[in-house]
Amino acid sequence: MDAILLLEDEPLILMDLEFAVEDLNAKPLLASTAKEALDLIAAHAGSLTAAVLDVSLGGGETCFPVAKELESRGIPFILHSGDLDRHDETVRTLNAALVAKPSPANEVIMAALAQRKINGETARS
Repeated sequence: MDAILLLEDEPLILMDLEFAVEDLNAKPLLASTAKEALDLIAAHAGSLTAAVLDVSLGGGETCFPVAKELESRGIPFILHSGDLDRHDETVRTLNAALVAKPSPANEVIMAALAQRKINGETARS
């Protein structure tokens, strides 16, 4: 079963994304901090198909370390944020598509899955 990492610190948004992943018969991997996301990547890298990363995780934390880890493993991801203009230049250097908040959860997940094709990767099933 394909797994999709969801890194989001807002519980209601995370739940909405989780349901959208389940609707596609995929396994949602839920994280609200960068550490939780990195642990999930390490544990599920073989089945991880794509990821949705909230840029700002609260307390000054960003998704940057998670994005770099995904990049190093060749796992496609998108950034999901409503406040990209307020982030430092480090996050802006990430080579990733941005889906602005608010967006319907199913569109966010489909955008993440579309990155597999854009990056020339084949779907893992």
